[in-house]
Amino acid sequence: MFVNEGYRVWHGASHLDDALQAPVDHIHHDLYAQGPTTDTAFEPLEHIPGLNVGGWYDAGDFDIRTQSQYGTIRGLVATWDKFGITRDQTQVEQEIRHVEMHIPDGKADLLQQIEHGTLQLVAQFDAVGHAIHGIVEPDLGQYTHLGDGVTKTDNLVYDASLGEHEVAGEAGSGRSGKLDDRWAFTSKSSALNYGSLAGLAAAARALEGYNDDLADKALSIAVETFAEEEGREPDLYRHGNTTGGPLEVERFRAAAELLLTTGEDIYAEAADRYWDEAKGEFFSAIGTSALAIVPMMPEDYAAEVRTASQAWLAEREESASDNPFGVLITRGGWAGSGTVVNGAILQYDIHRTFPGLVDTAEIYDAVDFIFGRHPAHNLSLVSGVGAQSKKVSYGTNRADFSYIAGGTVPGILILKPDLPENREDWPFFWGQNEYVIPNGASHIYLMNAVMDLSDD
Repeated sequence: MFVNEGYRVWHGASHLDDALQAPVDHIHHDLYAQGPTTDTAFEPLEHIPGLNVGGWYDAGDFDIRTQSQYGTIRGLVATWDKFGITRDQTQVEQEIRHVEMHIPDGKADLLQQIEHGTLQLVAQFDAVGHAIHGIVEPDLGQYTHLGDGVTKTDNLVYDASLGEHEVAGEAGSGRSGKLDDRWAFTSKSSALNYGSLAGLAAAARALEGYNDDLADKALSIAVETFAEEEGREPDLYRHGNTTGGPLEVERFRAAAELLLTTGEDIYAEAADRYWDEAKGEFFSAIGTSALAIVPMMPEDYAAEVRTASQAWLAEREESASDNPFGVLITRGGWAGSGTVVNGAILQYDIHRTFPGLVDTAEIYDAVDFIFGRHPAHNLSLVSGVGAQSKKVSYGTNRADFSYIAGGTVPGILILKPDLPENREDWPFFWGQNEYVIPNGASHIYLMNAVMDLSDD
């Protein structure tokens, strides 16, 4: 998409040459890998048509990471389900790949974003028949190239029969001999399939009445893929963080989203089965889905979810007791603002489902932490939001030492053993400063949740 804001072009319509089939037995430098077969009808480095639509850049890396896509879609749909935000400040024209910011077009921005992500997930199934890991620049030099994303490639589909500097046709429809197209990593993963169909099932109910054709197609893919996965042994291919979350998590979410969208008993039965295998270790990951379907499930299920919620709340209180901020400050190599926001969302959902279990003051503690009450400095971890905010961050414009309003950074990283840090003068520390798209969607949900709480 060409994205414009007043006198500023954020980026041109990039990667119109997507994408080439990744070669087999190849490990990429950024957590992608292709297994021993392509699992598609395409030969290595053959163009896979139809993938140059929809989806968002993942943070500063200019890739289409499928897990990020479906996580963002589910977050946006949850906001639509709960709060029905109809704000309209963006003109989106999919047919001509053009976006104008701050120009209303009579359509809810939230639905247009859900539509945009859904187009990419649908395109993957149309192209190869299953969810793919993602689409990414294969070459490290190209991967680290900064500037407008449209300068990453020549936007011409690679044609091995042409010389390196030979061109036939024009941008959007032509071909060239320059091997600069992104690669699609396509090894089958049941976890990734379940995660994608969960996103498609969620999108289908949000898009109903807005884009009925896309809603119908998304739901059809979700229903067919769920049945296919249920009828065979799972594909357990895993690599890095691009092949789906834990299988127990992804298939419970898939059953829950299909139940929410269709109301059919088959998905209630599946959710009940998968709840048993995921409710313990994975409650923090499946909790919001588990709570959302309580009204559609038997009474004994509701009682189990209540018990699991109480156990999680007790664990959360204990884990947050080692600091004065009232939140869990993680200790990994990726800082924890996402954990703080998603934990607060789960607390809110528990509160709305089982009133009385949650001290809502703790939800506001999370908001305070994100907006500046934390170690290292007092800046908001959401760029452009708050009295003072992060303005040197790891986005597509990080080389400019600049920021993208609304981007949420990981935040406070604990350098072992006990030094909290968030570098405000150096955007390239991705573990502290990288924007990732699901965190933006989660932030939108949480802000609407606390506004809802303030009305109580």
